[in-house]
Amino acid sequence: MSQDRQRSIVLTGASRGIGHATVKRFSAEGWRVLTCSRHPFDPRCPWPGGEENHIQIDLADPTRTIEAIERIRAKLDGRLDALVNNAGISPKGEGGARLNSIDTDLRTWGQVFHVNFFAPVVLARGLKEELAAAGGSVVNVTSIAGSRVHPFAGAAYATSKAALKALTREMANDFGPMGVRVNAIAPGEVETSILSPGTDRIVAELPLRRLGQPEEVASTIYFLCSDQGSYVSGTEIEVNGGQHV
Repeated sequence: MSQDRQRSIVLTGASRGIGHATVKRFSAEGWRVLTCSRHPFDPRCPWPGGEENHIQIDLADPTRTIEAIERIRAKLDGRLDALVNNAGISPKGEGGARLNSIDTDLRTWGQVFHVNFFAPVVLARGLKEELAAAGGSVVNVTSIAGSRVHPFAGAAYATSKAALKALTREMANDFGPMGVRVNAIAPGEVETSILSPGTDRIVAELPLRRLGQPEEVASTIYFLCSDQGSYVSGTEIEVNGGQHV
């Protein structure tokens, strides 16, 4: 890729955890990072570009997500090197209880799927011309919960992430002829503010015996979006310390 053009990334769910670490990693590598969040830009965020590179989107609202495409495109130079669909929600019941397939109301199912599943395909479709122009990459952030029942992640969250994994495969097939790679990463138990009480019991059984760090997940995302991952497409990389061995 030409070195006289700054690479660009659009990242959803940038305000905390894995998203925050991803912004910092790509910024450190010289990329321009366009952040998307349902919250306004927080001036305490320490990366370049700031509010000018922020798009406030409520991904739970499909109409507003579609409308935001033009605002994103207006901030690009006709090319987009990476789209990282990191935003995700995992509602809990009273007292932080897991919401199962029997007790979760349909409104919650819809909200979870709009954010976790539909928004990624809406954004990728809406930005396909810019991705193709750059020979770009899409990374969908799935979850360890997408492949088996998890003690804390609810049924709507888990099934939305399983669907996103399948969508990654379909998108890799559809976007590949455009020169666009599509992959997924599935984080396991990562040290963020959304960890549930009792996670320490899971960690004690992991082969690596520790939580993952957001920076480790961000490095995997960066690999998939960089030239080093130029022949990787249609796969899901588990970042979980050996949790499924």
